Amino acid sequence: MGFTKDQLLDRLKELQINFVCYDHPVVLTVEAQAKYVGHLGGLLSKNLLLKDKKHRYYVVSALANTNVDLKVLSQRLGLGKGGLRMAPEESLQEILQVPLGCVTPFALINESAGTVSFLLDQGFKSQECCFFHPLSNDATISLGSSGLEKFLTSLGRKPAYVDLEATPLVGKDNPPDLADFVPSGVPALSDSAEKAPPIQPPVVTQAPENVKSTSAGKASIKAKVQSGTTEKPKSTVNPLIEATDVEKVIEEIFAKFASAVQSENKQEEIETSLFDGVRKRITTDLQMQMMSFKNAAYSQGFQAGVEAVRIAMKNMSFRS
Repeated sequence: MGFTKDQLLDRLKELQINFVCYDHPVVLTVEAQAKYVGHLGGLLSKNLLLKDKKHRYYVVSALANTNVDLKVLSQRLGLGKGGLRMAPEESLQEILQVPLGCVTPFALINESAGTVSFLLDQGFKSQECCFFHPLSNDATISLGSSGLEKFLTSLGRKPAYVDLEATPLVGKDNPPDLADFVPSGVPALSDSAEKAPPIQPPVVTQAPENVKSTSAGKASIKAKVQSGTTEKPKSTVNPLIEATDVEKVIEEIFAKFASAVQSENKQEEIETSLFDGVRKRITTDLQMQMMSFKNAAYSQGFQAGVEAVRIAMKNMSFRS
């Protein structure tokens, strides 16, 4: 079992690290966190758990306004353009031992995160007030970069700052500048975590036709049946699974955005570089937001299912 918030705070006190902990309602985004601590004048952070194709993991802690281009970062690590992606929620729980919305440098205190690489935005260097979650997103810790460095050193990690917005040329004569940050090993996951299937939405084979709402609030379905006719087999691709493919949805958003802007500016040809610039600036933030919404929806659906089973069992016990 991983460290709790209180255990982390006790460890920081043992290390004689100066910090202040602010309690607040649960938050899932930097914007929501800013409502409670943004007025205090510190530097807000966005923290990502990334995964490469060889199942190696990376925690990236960046300033809230730092643009983190995953394709560029992947190349700088020597992983190719598509070598990094956002890690799924189960990885947060198994490796960092934190729930959704709680990625933080402090999660590196857990033994299960021993092989996770850590990239820290150079914008935090020499700052006196930096904000991070203390393993829980119902609180925020404020501490100086020197305190964070002391914490990392206590874990046997050498604090190193990275310019996350740099775009150095990577090629035959220019080796990846962040290759040293690639982990030498992968986390040892438990058997249950390795064998557990990913959460998938229910399979929808065909949308119901002629759905009418009744006064009781339930839906009545009238199926259309035609004798003597044949239908072409419908696509077996689950539309719900397609809708939860974060990268594909974001690509579709950009495509529609570009088309809409171009249609509104028929007299002027919009530079492709403009769209590329917008895409570069907001892709990672969109991925974070959509991953949070997706995982939160799965969690809510799971909880609703558990509650439905609980009520059904309770009703059964009454009848017996």
